[in-house]
Amino acid sequence: MKTQLNFPLRKNTRMAAFVLLLCATITVQAQEFLYGDALPDAPELSNRGEHTVGVRTLNITHKNQVDILNSKGGTDPMYDRPLTIEVWYPSEAPTDKGATVTYEEVMGTRGDTLRPLVPFSFKGRAYRDASPKATTGGYPLIVVSHGYVGSRYLMTYLTENLASKGYVVVSIDHTDSTFKDANAFQSTLLNRAKDIKFVINTVVEKGNSASKDQLSGMIDAENIGIVGYSMGGYGVLNVGGAGYSDGLTVFFGQMTGGSSAISALAASNAEYQKQIDPRIKAVVAFAPWGMERGVWDANGLAGLKKPTLFIAGDQDDISGYEKGIKAIYEGAVNADRYLLTYKNARHNVAPNPPPAEALQPGLHIDEYYRYAEPSWDQRKINNINQHFLTAFLGTHLKGENNDAYLNIPKESNAQDWHGFKPRSSTGMELRHAKAAGVNMKQ
Repeated sequence: MKTQLNFPLRKNTRMAAFVLLLCATITVQAQEFLYGDALPDAPELSNRGEHTVGVRTLNITHKNQVDILNSKGGTDPMYDRPLTIEVWYPSEAPTDKGATVTYEEVMGTRGDTLRPLVPFSFKGRAYRDASPKATTGGYPLIVVSHGYVGSRYLMTYLTENLASKGYVVVSIDHTDSTFKDANAFQSTLLNRAKDIKFVINTVVEKGNSASKDQLSGMIDAENIGIVGYSMGGYGVLNVGGAGYSDGLTVFFGQMTGGSSAISALAASNAEYQKQIDPRIKAVVAFAPWGMERGVWDANGLAGLKKPTLFIAGDQDDISGYEKGIKAIYEGAVNADRYLLTYKNARHNVAPNPPPAEALQPGLHIDEYYRYAEPSWDQRKINNINQHFLTAFLGTHLKGENNDAYLNIPKESNAQDWHGFKPRSSTGMELRHAKAAGVNMKQ
């Protein structure tokens, strides 16, 4: 004889359960996912920091620069180069408000001659023009450089996250290299590193305690990190000490009718190494472009001596992996360096997720592939990037001990990585190589 156990819910109990479920559903729907928010399997250090974030836009001018787009060889014409930068910083904004900033962006590439420009907007967890939060000694400075093409808003998941952890983060709109104003490539080749240096010096000046700027007293000028993606990676590596090859200077002269303006950034230039900024303590290069095209040689890579984190996809078909990014990592023998590799990823290991507008039918697929990775959830990549940049930059700009997060066993897929949820640390590899002459325990 079978015994059936039946515990029918009372009517009021069923109603209470329904109400609880409905409330839970409403709560989940109300929690809008914004770029940079943590997924359920986000690693530990991807969580936002203790600070609310302020953001402001600045327009600055780099005076008396080579006007390479109008150069015809011989004596280069000069011009005043305009730049727009976005600054994120710890703020005095209250913590009990929702996201209040809207970023205005476009898809497309210089709509007059290439793909049409499609405006869109997206929200961020920051407060426009909020009062800065004062601190003794200032906050470390991080300068971010986008790819070609891109914009200062390409990596807001990262810029907001780092600012919430006690950094002043500045992202550059590189003139002639954004979605809106993309122009001939020689401008990006010449100006990328020069823009980064200029922005560092300008923001440090504004952050000086004697300045009258809103950033006065906010900048720890002795602890600076530089972060670049694709052509931004090309730029930050040069600023960090990896001088360009003579092959690049020859190519640049050929494409500009004889200009030698880029020779000032070449490793063979005796003055170049004197320009390396000792205040820069860390470099992050996402998918840096150029190695497969001869931009660096062994001599140039040997000049990179600052701690560097490389991040790449092993199927990168823009910058290349084995003969591209990995070759840079292996050739930078004088730097303490890491290489985080996303297996089966291509080039887009740095941007925000694709905007909803990129899903519209009829748009060129490259509007989607400016952001998306074919084999990865971009939101997961974003969380992992937040985690590792927090560990790496915290080590070198704040003196934190993050060894447990950065020292991943060689057989890394055999166990969960430190700081990752169980079963979530798959599809990646993290290599570490010490600078030449420094012993590293295996």
